[in-house]
Amino acid sequence: MTWILLATAGQFLNAIVAILDKYIVSDEKMLPRPFVYAFYSCLITGSWLVIYMLGWIPGLANLGAPTFANVESPSIQVVGMSFLAAYTFFMALVSMYDALKQADASDVMPVIGAIAALSSFGMSHLFLVSPMPQNFIWGVALLIIGTLLVSQMRFQNAKTTVVLMVHSGIFFALHYISMKGLFDETSFDDGFFWSRVGFVLFALSLLLVPTYFAKVTEQTKQTSRTGGMLVLLTKVLAGVAAFMLLKATDMGEVTVVQAMDGLKFAFIIIISILFGRFIPESAGENDYTKQTIVRKVLLISIITIGFVMLFGA
Repeated sequence: MTWILLATAGQFLNAIVAILDKYIVSDEKMLPRPFVYAFYSCLITGSWLVIYMLGWIPGLANLGAPTFANVESPSIQVVGMSFLAAYTFFMALVSMYDALKQADASDVMPVIGAIAALSSFGMSHLFLVSPMPQNFIWGVALLIIGTLLVSQMRFQNAKTTVVLMVHSGIFFALHYISMKGLFDETSFDDGFFWSRVGFVLFALSLLLVPTYFAKVTEQTKQTSRTGGMLVLLTKVLAGVAAFMLLKATDMGEVTVVQAMDGLKFAFIIIISILFGRFIPESAGENDYTKQTIVRKVLLISIITIGFVMLFGA
């Protein structure tokens, strides 16, 4: 079950990224416009290819480190699926960042994760014909229930926020299903490489639309140097987490990896309890009253049970 441990580490990093994302889209000196932040998120993914240099270090390639030697000329299927993965990821990010502007990460992310898990569960059976052991199904069910309950549903514009979260969750599921299909079509090293190339080319293609070009250039000029560095740091962490989750997806079950998003919410709550008083107000997660802590700890227990069932399956 190495892939479950890998997914757990990836979700811990994603918890940190979620809080940083909330801070970035809520601070006018950063990149408050979700479209522009999603654009840079896709563009920066190209830098993740430096991880292939690890394959040059003797012995690491045998331990699973990606290497350029496994990258081949892409077929039309690989190209198409790479751009589909980029498109679905971009659309999911735009809706997620919009929702994060209106509520805390611990309120928004559980709902998106639950919807993504439910959607990927159905899609994996529909498109990938992927059966799972009974224990896995019960574990997935508990994680989904836990993620829904953890959310406090404290939204300013409830209807708009719910629509954004549903849209984001569905497109995240489509993204992970696309990536799993890409890995089935070719090897992990080859699929990951061309998917990152697809992300960069997709982001650059947006600049060909005058309206999008104006949005990106205008917002970029207003961004402070501190904001730019924080965006870069956040996307580096997101890149490491994404690699871990994609590797876990390649090694295991896409539905289970997606459902383990519940662990991210548990980590977010733990961070808010331990460091809430030090987190900037615009980043949220500042409610660490006794009642809130007890309630969330009880709900985390449901997620933990689901995790144990997955690990023991």
